[in-house]
Amino acid sequence: MKRNILIIGATSAIAQATLRLYAEAQDNLYLLGRNTEQLETIASDATVRGASEVHTAVLDVNQFETHETTLQQVFETFPILDIVLIAHGTLPDQKACEHDVHLTMTELSTNGISTISLLTLLANQFEQQQKGTIAVITSVAGDRGRQSNYVYGAAKGMVSLFLQGLRNRLYPNHVHVLDIKPGFVDTPMTANFKKGALWAKPEKIATSIVKAIDKNQSKTLYTPFFWAGIMLIIRSVPDVIFKRLKL
Repeated sequence: MKRNILIIGATSAIAQATLRLYAEAQDNLYLLGRNTEQLETIASDATVRGASEVHTAVLDVNQFETHETTLQQVFETFPILDIVLIAHGTLPDQKACEHDVHLTMTELSTNGISTISLLTLLANQFEQQQKGTIAVITSVAGDRGRQSNYVYGAAKGMVSLFLQGLRNRLYPNHVHVLDIKPGFVDTPMTANFKKGALWAKPEKIATSIVKAIDKNQSKTLYTPFFWAGIMLIIRSVPDVIFKRLKL
């Protein structure tokens, strides 16, 4: 049975890897992103891969006044949404944010508040239809504030906490809420980082996302799996020690 799937931030590397899997499953896709040309290219590729329907629309997530009208267009096309995946985000320059309040607020908006705005609108739709999965890509960075990326971590942590409450709220409505926390992922956004054994490809993350959604999981998903153990250790370090670490 073909599913109706909305992907927000469809031009991101993880989103593209995920939507390719859904295209090969012949599902119906609605793709939102900022870049029209990229969206068209991705949509064409999805069609070639087997997607039954592919629709696109431009969305700048920081233009909050467009959220409701854009999602209404999606609901008119797909009155019932089986899956929504929110995958947009940026990786801010922490040092630059420390000296620029406007930049800090913009990054918090992009990585946190915009997602909460979209989730607020989407939750009402899913609550009404009484089924489906809401999946959001956050980050292990949201588990504990570290000097190297605490602006990004604060935004992602805010979304994770919001998802916890949303999961609790929507449980009686048979709606699954999945908080996806990748570790280090080799994407264009991290092109300048030195890669090592803990790094994963977007395709690996996408496979774990699709498997979790197919199993109707409603939880926090660390991916790859070993990040659950790593973050348990990081969260367990006493603050008197943690604040002395160069992380």
